[in-house]
Amino acid sequence: QVQLVESGGGLVQPGGSLRLSCAASGFAFDRYSIGWFRQAPGKEREGVSSISSYDGSTYYADSVKGRFTISRDNAKNTAYLQMSSLEPEDTAVYYCAIAPPFIDETTWSNSRAYNYWGQGTQVTVSS
Repeated sequence: QVQLVESGGGLVQPGGSLRLSCAASGFAFDRYSIGWFRQAPGKEREGVSSISSYDGSTYYADSVKGRFTISRDNAKNTAYLQMSSLEPEDTAVYYCAIAPPFIDETTWSNSRAYNYWGQGTQVTVSS
């Protein structure tokens, strides 16, 4: 069955970096777009970044542009989210999810476009 397992979260000081991984199994990884979402306590889940399997296009929330980088390694069935210059506002549970190939700038951040989700990994940015 489809499995998505996030890892790499933890406690980091402001200004620090983390790399999240999303290990996938049970489906043709290279045929699906990958999204990263996050949810902070008391807030709605929000789209952070996504990478299309169709043409490799990447999308970012304005709040993370220039600080986060999404990538994927189809040979390893793994997606990554490199996070730099972390801020306390980045504290949240981070989830990866998969969507059909044809996401674009209008759909990538809509959680309803994604079919399967991982269990999440906690990222805490604090001094």
